[in-house]
Amino acid sequence: MADAGPTVADLVVPGDTRALRDRSPGRGRGRRYPPTVPSPGLATAGRLAGRVGGPALVVTYLSLLVLLPLAALLTKAFSNGWSGFWGAVTQPEAVAALELTLAAAAIVAVVNSVAGLAIAFVLVRDDFRGKALVSAVIDLPFALPTVVAGLTLLALYGPSSPFHVDLAGTRLGIGCALAFVTLPFCVRSVQPVLAELDRETEEAAASLGASPRQVLRRVLLPSVLPSVLAGAGLAFARAVGEFGSVVLISGNIPFKTEVASSWIFSLSQSDDLPAASAVSIVLVAISLLVLLGIGWARRRFDVPEAT
Repeated sequence: MADAGPTVADLVVPGDTRALRDRSPGRGRGRRYPPTVPSPGLATAGRLAGRVGGPALVVTYLSLLVLLPLAALLTKAFSNGWSGFWGAVTQPEAVAALELTLAAAAIVAVVNSVAGLAIAFVLVRDDFRGKALVSAVIDLPFALPTVVAGLTLLALYGPSSPFHVDLAGTRLGIGCALAFVTLPFCVRSVQPVLAELDRETEEAAASLGASPRQVLRRVLLPSVLPSVLAGAGLAFARAVGEFGSVVLISGNIPFKTEVASSWIFSLSQSDDLPAASAVSIVLVAISLLVLLGIGWARRRFDVPEAT
């Protein structure tokens, strides 16, 4: 039989058994190797990608959803030049619709700010049967389609109202519709802030002789004022552009109950997109100015941000 040649044992230096252990079956699988340290260039590139990739993704997403549509709307609004834009927003029917919209939105924002503060206070400080149901009903306008909300209001306060209250075709009906869809903004903006307030401060003020009215005016209201302003701003912005809940109960009577969103819809139905875009730009600009004004007021009067 021919010689099979030297084995592994024959190649090992006498007395060196480590090589035999390393070459035995199953050995070496659990051996630990020193970790690989990335080069400084790769580490720097990874940190740079993390810093740039996140903002780039946010800006891209925001541009696709907000900036590009606004740019297209602005381009369409000025497609006929400045004279065409000014003529669209100053024609009598457009002015009447804008005045009604802004007045109704401002009144509703103020009323719902007071009502929202009271409702949030009750939900946070009081325990009563049916509290979860009341909380769910407040969020109902968020989940309910606005057209369904308008139909509901028309059934309750229309010509066939079970309460014999007919608000169809009136400005009061518009106010009710706007109040219905904007109330959750005012309540949910204040409720978390009230829940986190330290009640020991109120008790300390009361123990020092402060009346309940003074506690409310000097302790409670300054703490919740930022959230009240935020809720009022959101409610105003929502009311300015509301359409579904208003279109049925308002009747869209020109110079009486026609709001800006209904006027924009009428212009778009008439294929007058530049005029519709011009009025839309006015609504967007007003809402943006209101939100910026709220931020300025917070900084001017040292009102802290709501947390």
